[in-house]
Amino acid sequence: MVGVLRFAGVIGQAGFGRRGITLDDLADSIERAFKLKKLAAVAISINSPGGSPVQSALIARRVRALAEEHDLPVYAFCEDVAASGGYWLACAADHIYADAASVVGSIGVVSAGFGFTELIAKAGVERRIHTAGESKAMLDPFRPEDPKDLKRLKAIQEDVHDQFKDWVRSRRGARLDAPDKVLFDGTIWTGRKALELGLIDGLGDLRGVMREKYGEKVRLRPVKVPRNWLQKRLGMSRTGAVVDDLLAAIEERLTWARYGL
Repeated sequence: MVGVLRFAGVIGQAGFGRRGITLDDLADSIERAFKLKKLAAVAISINSPGGSPVQSALIARRVRALAEEHDLPVYAFCEDVAASGGYWLACAADHIYADAASVVGSIGVVSAGFGFTELIAKAGVERRIHTAGESKAMLDPFRPEDPKDLKRLKAIQEDVHDQFKDWVRSRRGARLDAPDKVLFDGTIWTGRKALELGLIDGLGDLRGVMREKYGEKVRLRPVKVPRNWLQKRLGMSRTGAVVDDLLAAIEERLTWARYGL
């Protein structure tokens, strides 16, 4: 038997009826997948443009911990996209597969937001903010960008990027077949090119590869993420905060759009 997990969506907290990928949501399902009887392996289907590096790392570490505890191989299958945090998750597997046209990679860090300084000036609104701590209001979208803030942000991004690179190197090792400046500059590739670079191990889909590895009669057992009562009744994760949810939906749409989806 092969336990099957599906990680789909933007990584991190979501809202307004959308489910983000977080360890809090996935922990029980991951545990159940590794405790199935007569288990030969765990397969993870991934369709994610990325998101929170923290949640990516937490989920990936949980998968690795259980794989080592139960001494089971883990296979990852990239669907439309496994980029940025999506690829971070894929690297939790011992073997990574993708479709020839899948979008894979984007080993980098991005920070995006909105600036409203001209808008509030035109509306005649005065921005008032008071802090204790020079950097407490760093990157406030209602004030002009401060070069010192940008420098601090860049330092944080480089630190997270280094962690991402270390993770990929530790998981892929000698299979990587290109210089760091090629692999880690944030570029995305098709599955076919990712195979050439050593970012994945083969081209194929979950059912086909698992049948090839474990026989035509292998049982694939999906382990689904349960929804809470409110999601079942209303299709929502929470109520209120409509503006925040709308902005989150726009940001999520833009995240997918970066990969042409």
